[in-house]
Amino acid sequence: MNPYVLAILLSSLGLGTTLTFASSHWLLAWMGLEINTLAIIPLMAQHHHPRAVEATTKYFLTQATAAAMIMFASTTNAWITGEWDMNNMSNPIASTMIITALALKIGLAPMHFWMPEVLQGLDLLTGLILSTWQKLAPFALIIQTAQAVDPMLLTALGLASTLVGGWGGLNQTQLRKILAYSSIAHMGWMVIVLQYAPQLTLLALGTYIFMTSAAFLTLKTSSATKINTLSMVWSKSPILTTTTALVLLSLGGLPPLTGFMPKWLILQELAKQNLPTTATIMALAALLSLYFYLRLCYAMTLTISPNTTNSTTPWRTQTTQSSLPLTLTTTVALGLLPMTPAILMLTT
Repeated sequence: MNPYVLAILLSSLGLGTTLTFASSHWLLAWMGLEINTLAIIPLMAQHHHPRAVEATTKYFLTQATAAAMIMFASTTNAWITGEWDMNNMSNPIASTMIITALALKIGLAPMHFWMPEVLQGLDLLTGLILSTWQKLAPFALIIQTAQAVDPMLLTALGLASTLVGGWGGLNQTQLRKILAYSSIAHMGWMVIVLQYAPQLTLLALGTYIFMTSAAFLTLKTSSATKINTLSMVWSKSPILTTTTALVLLSLGGLPPLTGFMPKWLILQELAKQNLPTTATIMALAALLSLYFYLRLCYAMTLTISPNTTNSTTPWRTQTTQSSLPLTLTTTVALGLLPMTPAILMLTT
């Protein structure tokens, strides 16, 4: 892609998200979401592969549907209350419609069906943008409108997402689909605690972005898109294999890695709010996700590739990619747990 065009598209992505962050008026927020969607579509379809074009079309249709629902709900709210302000969502029908539309935008269950299919059709870097940056603007709106929404609806969305995210990933062999289901499960964790402690939602979103970025950049470095490709990575770059296994366990939420921190604090908050059943279901759903991360770790570190080759294998793969983003995201994804008291001080 032409570097000038790429620069315009990436700056439009940034502009759309910033516009939504800064707005308190529904029309401006909607405009930011639209700029965001239109900027990523050329990035998704840049390879002109039929699979990429199909994924782009699916993404465009779902995002357009969600944007239309947001517009309709905010117009309904403005018609009833007489103002477009986000903080005045007194109409329950409008607020429910908006939360449903935003759930469709970020891929919360049961509006998640587009997410694995779209992510599977994209290359890893565009998939990374879709899984991280594209979640920020809708999440800003969800956090602002959450207090006006029925708590049962948010709890149902959160529980459904963690269960679907764990269950759906069990049967997959494609790494991008596994990461899509992982994303759905993490979104569930963020939404479940939103009404009680929004700062924990932001903490979970931040750690999710770092862990997912580390996972995508690792797969990009090793050019892996299927589980059986992972079993061949250890002979080419053993250190990368070690860190990848740890990043996957961090995504699963195992101590002493960063991914344990948001899960631990969210379960603690749910217990404080007298919701032991919800907390138990969430913890059990996390085990489902952990199973498929362990499956990837097993394929990477404990199996030998079935392919035999007579040529001499390079022990170290030379790469022209920049390793700095991968190094930074991996470090954050593995080592932040000791910082929990400091982070708690900042978030409370």
